[in-house]
Amino acid sequence: MALADKDRIFTNVYGYQPWNLAAARARGDWDNTRDILARGRDAIIEEIKASGLRGRGGAGFPTGMKWSFMPKQAPLDQAGNPKPSFLVINADESEPGSCKDREIIRHDPHKLVEGALVAGFAMGARAAYIYIRGEYIREAETLFAAVQEAYDAGLLGRNAAGSGYDFDVFVHRGAGAYICGEETAMIESLEGKKGQPRLKPPFPAGAGLYGCPTTVNNVESIAVAPTIMRRGASWFASFGAENNKGTKLFQISGHVEKPCVVEEEMSIPFKELIERHCGGIRGGWDNLLAVIPGGSSVPLVPASQVMDMPMDFDGCKKVGSGLGTAAVIVMDKSTDIVRAISRLSAFYKHESCGQCTPCREGTGWMWRVMERLRTGDAHVDEIDMLQQVTKQVEGHTICALGDAAAWPIQGLIRHFRPELERRIAERHGDVREAAE
Repeated sequence: MALADKDRIFTNVYGYQPWNLAAARARGDWDNTRDILARGRDAIIEEIKASGLRGRGGAGFPTGMKWSFMPKQAPLDQAGNPKPSFLVINADESEPGSCKDREIIRHDPHKLVEGALVAGFAMGARAAYIYIRGEYIREAETLFAAVQEAYDAGLLGRNAAGSGYDFDVFVHRGAGAYICGEETAMIESLEGKKGQPRLKPPFPAGAGLYGCPTTVNNVESIAVAPTIMRRGASWFASFGAENNKGTKLFQISGHVEKPCVVEEEMSIPFKELIERHCGGIRGGWDNLLAVIPGGSSVPLVPASQVMDMPMDFDGCKKVGSGLGTAAVIVMDKSTDIVRAISRLSAFYKHESCGQCTPCREGTGWMWRVMERLRTGDAHVDEIDMLQQVTKQVEGHTICALGDAAAWPIQGLIRHFRPELERRIAERHGDVREAAE
């Protein structure tokens, strides 16, 4: 069953209607927000927990549980004054293939702004900082304007939405660094420092932005919160498989007839998702080679394993990949799969912050080997050596960028090793023929 229109949260994701406050209110946003806040902090967090919402930024951590980590009583600074708490919203959407947050911000920004108030109140946050990707120029303009509309209407600031709660929202533009999508690097960047990940602990909920309790959440995770509160946790939890609840924005690109961003039910089978919303695979299903189901940082899945794969966290995990941000990259048989993964290796080499030696040295080394494998100028033994190096990088860095650089290569070797060996054999054969 496809998701019914009445159950869609992002009803303006294609921008058929204006994004402004009046149009947003006509779609149901900012409807009795004061009553939602009147239910109290604990009630909101429990409702989000009951909904089964998991973070939509890639890791899939239970959102309500993450909110509950914020301290109930504000910690004191050295002068004995209570520290403020903050909500940081990750709009630094830099994962290749991912573009869902962009659609929310430019077409439905008030869902995000209202969600910031609801989530911020639930965590006792004094303010929210929306950290938006530097390349999102027009999207940032829309977001600045939407926040100003909310202030002008009394929905933010002192006595926000008539709730008696004071809450501010600040929009901060990044400068185009992929690494600043990592939560602690984002906090460093907000503080005006070099955007490099911090060692944990302390975790942001204990000491985050400006040393204060902080929670970092993805745009989609925050934007769905008001609708869940209005329609109820049981409604949201009625979609998707166990432990994979709710609706989800899928971003489908590559070799499909109609690439799109679409809201669908979690756990929808891959083939049904593509047939229903993308018009199928370019050249037919027999032409499908492989799919990267969750953005460039997750391993690819070959066509033979992807057809009936549920598009959720557990379904992707079962085939050795991940849902990530649900940025579905479809590749047909015209794809040079080795070149595609080598390009991703070049991306991660470029975006490594250089703080951790395994990532700083390993991403460049892996890319150089991938380039030689692409042309066949390598030895068969180097395939196993490359696999070994990916394991030495994976799990040995402060943040997950090392993992993100390693996993696409691991997926390639796992599923397309014969193609790597074929290129080497062909190249070596050509060299021998030239020598003769």
